Amino acid sequence: MRLSDRVVIVTGAGRGIGRAYALGLAAEGARVVAADVLDCKPVGTEIETRGGQALAVACDVSREADTQRLATETLARFGRIDALVNNAALYGNLKRRPFMEIPVEEWDQVMAVNLRGLFLCSRAVFPAMKAQGKGVIVNISSSTFFKGVPDYIHYTTSKGGVVGFTRSLARELGPHGIRVNALAPGFTLSGENEKNISEERKRFNLESRMLKRAEMPEDLVGTLVYLVSDDSAFMSGQTLLVDGGGSVH
Repeated sequence: MRLSDRVVIVTGAGRGIGRAYALGLAAEGARVVAADVLDCKPVGTEIETRGGQALAVACDVSREADTQRLATETLARFGRIDALVNNAALYGNLKRRPFMEIPVEEWDQVMAVNLRGLFLCSRAVFPAMKAQGKGVIVNISSSTFFKGVPDYIHYTTSKGGVVGFTRSLARELGPHGIRVNALAPGFTLSGENEKNISEERKRFNLESRMLKRAEMPEDLVGTLVYLVSDDSAFMSGQTLLVDGGGSVH
C-alpha cells in the first residue's frame, strides 16, 4: 500500500491502459479520480467494489474549463491533489497514413489532446501542489518517439513533445517540491489500440523486442506506481521506457 490515502488523478481512465492505471493505483491505496470524455463511472464503481475510494469526472482535457473543474471537484471531494497522471491521448481511432495525407484538422486535434491536455491539466493541479509543497506529475509518452514510427507522424510528434514538456516542467516545478517524470509504453494490447494495427505489425513489434511477448496494460502499472510513490522521491525530469526492450535510449 505504497500510495495509502494519496489522491491521484488519472486522465483517460475510462478504458484500456488508463483503466489499468486507475485500478493499479487504487490497489496500492490511492484515492483515484478517474477522468475521461467517456463514462468513467464503471471504473469508479469497480474501484469502490474492491474496497477503494474513487471519483469519476467527465473531462475533455483539451478544454481549460474542464480541467479547472476537474481540479475543483477533486479538491471538493478529497481536499488535496498528490499526483496527476496525464494519460489521455488520441491514438486508437487514428488512421495510419503518410504525413501528406493527414488532414490539418486531425493534426490539430491530436496536438490539442496529446499536448495541450498535459499543459492544461498540469496548470489546473499546480496551485494545490504548490500549496502542499509537494506533488507528482507523470506524463505518458510513447516508444514511437524513440523509434520514429512512420505513418503516425502527428502522434509520434506529440509524444516527443511530451518528453520535452516533462523535462522543462520538471525544471520549473522542482523548487516547489513537485516531481515531473514520463512513462513511455510500447505498443500495448488494450483492445482500443488494436483497431488500427495489422497482424503483421503486431508480429513485427513482438519480434523486435528483447522480451518476446505482447505487452499488456498490467506491464505498465508497476512502473507507474514507482513514479507516483516515494520510491522515486529523488527522480525528476526523466523518461522511463517500458516496451520489452523494443527501443533503448
